[in-house]
Amino acid sequence: MRLGSPGLFLLLFSSLRADPQQKEVRAMVGSDVELSCACPEGSHFDLNDIYVYWQTSESKTVVTYHIPQNSSLDNVDSHYRNRALMSPAGMRQGDFSLRLFNVTPQDEQKFHCLVLSQSLGFQEVLSVVVTLHVAANFSVPVVSTPHSPSQDELTFTCTSINGYPRPNVYWINKTDNSLLDQALQNDTVFLNTRGLYDVVSVLRIARTPSVNIGCCIENVLLRQNLTVGSQTGHIGERDKITENPVGTLEKTEVTWSVLAVLCLLVAVAVAIGWVCRDRWLRRSYAGRDSPILWMLMFVLLV
Repeated sequence: MRLGSPGLFLLLFSSLRADPQQKEVRAMVGSDVELSCACPEGSHFDLNDIYVYWQTSESKTVVTYHIPQNSSLDNVDSHYRNRALMSPAGMRQGDFSLRLFNVTPQDEQKFHCLVLSQSLGFQEVLSVVVTLHVAANFSVPVVSTPHSPSQDELTFTCTSINGYPRPNVYWINKTDNSLLDQALQNDTVFLNTRGLYDVVSVLRIARTPSVNIGCCIENVLLRQNLTVGSQTGHIGERDKITENPVGTLEKTEVTWSVLAVLCLLVAVAVAIGWVCRDRWLRRSYAGRDSPILWMLMFVLLV
């Protein structure tokens, strides 16, 4: 018996009830990932004897397959066409792993790999189910400046985008690192056009003179917590910048020190000039001047 068409092979595959090996793998959105399905090292297979089939476990979507003397992949779903490949050289060595390119959030599924041998009466050689977990980093949260819709209430808004899977959102009292009551927040989480999650969380709390809170976006799969704080004093004064008075005082002291040194040098120069001038006058009366001394006095006096 020979299964010459993909349709007959798919029918046979759907009727099998094997107990496959279970594996898990994680991949970031946009990356490439390998879904492992391999026999022990040292195995060898004839590509004209084996049938290899990959499909999603739940939706039964055809990912890719290998059928001897049939290179057609017309039955491959369009979502995986040119994105899911197996290596012929690897298959000869018993490695039927699937290489999946440019991972998307829609790829988060269970993938079933099945290998049959024609020479063994289409006996199952290998059966593996690989669960693919997909993840994407959320952007650093942006916490808006608090505003006061009423005299008794403050409102904060926290936004983060392009993450996966669906996040958890927490508001934190950073004074003691305690979690605020989730009844105080209203979260909106939705899928954007890329299939990734955007989240907007609005927190409403009682107005107080000073508030120090943080917004935390948790990605459980990546074990990642992104926290950004929003500390306020009196509302309207959070952006005020006060220059450091200590630094100003130090600069002033340095300036006065430099001026004092310059004044001292001038005083010493003047004193030396007067001494030399007095000696020159005495020598001039005694008739002992020299041209060099005259030149020196001229420079000092100038």
